[in-house]
Amino acid sequence: MKDLQKDCCGNGDHNHDSHEHEHGGDPNALKTYLPGIVSFVMLIAGILLDYFNISFFKGWIRIAWYVLAYFPVGLPVIKESINSIKKGDVFTEFFLMTIATLGAFAIGEYPEGVAVMLFYTVGELFQSAAVNRARGNIKALLDVRPQAATVFRNRNYSTVNPEKVEVGEKIQVKVGEKIPLDGVLLTDKASVNTAAITGESKPDALKKGEKVFAGSINLENVIEIEATKAFKDSSVARILEMVENATARKSKTELFIRKFARIYTPIVVFAAIGLTFIPYFFVSSYVFEDWLYRALIFLVISCPCALVISIPLGYFGGLGAASKNGILFKGASYLDAITTINTVVMDKTGTVTHGVFNIQQIKPEELPEDEFMNYLIALEKQSTHPIAKAISSYNLKTDLYKATQVEEISGKGLKGTVNNKVVLAGNKELMKAHKIALPKDVETIVETVVFVAIDAQYAGLVVIADEVKEDAAKTISGLHNVGIQKIMMLSGDKNSITQKVASQLKIDAAKGGLLPEDKLQEVEILKKEANTKVAFVGDGINDAPVLAASDVGIAMGGLGSDVAIETADVIIQTDQPSKISTAIKIGKSTRKIVWQNIILAFGIKLIVLIMGAGGIATMWEAVFADVGVAFLAILNAIRLQRMQWN
Repeated sequence: MKDLQKDCCGNGDHNHDSHEHEHGGDPNALKTYLPGIVSFVMLIAGILLDYFNISFFKGWIRIAWYVLAYFPVGLPVIKESINSIKKGDVFTEFFLMTIATLGAFAIGEYPEGVAVMLFYTVGELFQSAAVNRARGNIKALLDVRPQAATVFRNRNYSTVNPEKVEVGEKIQVKVGEKIPLDGVLLTDKASVNTAAITGESKPDALKKGEKVFAGSINLENVIEIEATKAFKDSSVARILEMVENATARKSKTELFIRKFARIYTPIVVFAAIGLTFIPYFFVSSYVFEDWLYRALIFLVISCPCALVISIPLGYFGGLGAASKNGILFKGASYLDAITTINTVVMDKTGTVTHGVFNIQQIKPEELPEDEFMNYLIALEKQSTHPIAKAISSYNLKTDLYKATQVEEISGKGLKGTVNNKVVLAGNKELMKAHKIALPKDVETIVETVVFVAIDAQYAGLVVIADEVKEDAAKTISGLHNVGIQKIMMLSGDKNSITQKVASQLKIDAAKGGLLPEDKLQEVEILKKEANTKVAFVGDGINDAPVLAASDVGIAMGGLGSDVAIETADVIIQTDQPSKISTAIKIGKSTRKIVWQNIILAFGIKLIVLIMGAGGIATMWEAVFADVGVAFLAILNAIRLQRMQWN
């Protein structure tokens, strides 16, 4: 927990590999918060006993009571201060909190010493809890590789761990199962979903001898493959390795408080020392005890608890506002980091498109549309292929014809008899095989096309494609409006389709036909450009390495894969890409509020510090100033909940 607490207060780096347990639902949650609860209860009880001037609450009993109240929250900070000093890092906020609160005890201000340390600890716990809830265990969820392989050994199929399968062995994969290793197809034909590897939305129709990749899903019939690579060299294993390596390279975001603490802490420590001894040379009636008293008050006043509380409060307000808008930030650092982004790179399938096939265009040659579709649907109803299902979803106005003698021609399409006519439905290869002449203008169509021929005559075509999301165009204009200088699309889909979608949405640049390592390479090239901060937006397992490598990874959380969601820094829970610009706006508003809180806290602190040095401010005034600043910071942060970002 302490590493993540440091991320809040300025003495540690946030890292993708921080695998802390969540406090929510964690059996150790009570253990985490118990010290603060005990100190709070004892502090309130002590203040009440002081207020009512209870007779027994005097002398050593009173001192012991406040010491015991201090220990639960003070000892961890003292230990951290000692450890930092041993490492040569003296001027940390832990050191300042230690000498200031112990100084309060030294001058007899026991309640104030406990209160200041308690406020500090509560601020630490709030930030730590927020980060822990957002950060899951990435490695556990990234390991989506198949857990079993059905391998042919000793004339029987047996289930083994994929790591134990040797190159050259025969593997059986049932419908719906993931292919466990890279290999070649031994069965005559297969239909596999490769979206996890390439991001391609259309299932691949494979023939005997063609390559199959680990992580792909078998869609039709039981198939057999021959393993050509060991488990550790499979495509999914490579993706996992890339994510881990990219995570290690991911740039870290530093919050303002880290840099500020490095300057602020030594200044106030040396100022307190100076306040104790320098007056000796200028004040004729110098009394060491009096100036030591002022210096200790100065240190107590200088405690950064108001800053520690007010800064996370601003981020919490931003996190809450983002959540209301369907956006999840995995920690305060990313609210800050997203404001620096000037380049957005996005995947196509599932990000700016729905990732589901739909009919885009119907072009019958002579028949009325409804009758043309009747012939086609009668045939496609006999297939379970995703394209067939998309065509079958067409709403016919007439009764459906019946198809008989339906034959599936591998890799080409369907043939059957409908309404006593021979009907062909499939790709160009099917038409070519049956010597059906196609119109010349079909060459310009980049999407998936189903051609139809009836009784050896071309009858028309249906264009099938992945639909662009309703707010995709709004997304691009919105990103430019919030200051994004370059928008790029990288996709595993065909380059022709990728370029068409990019042109339609007015995206600055696009590349298609990319594997995960290609996408990663493109983003790495962009990151090397001067003053370039890159956000990548994706949704599939194949996007995980790039999400981890980018300065800010953004995942579509509604339909996105678990791996993409766990690897990303920001989750768009509604699957609306237009929310990306909203996330940037919320980040900028949050940063503005945080800076207001910093200036407010530091400004008031500076005034009270001057008063303390002059012997005007007392300990209670210092605590009151802290509480007042924290209250104003809360009100300021609440404003984020009421803002609108449209």
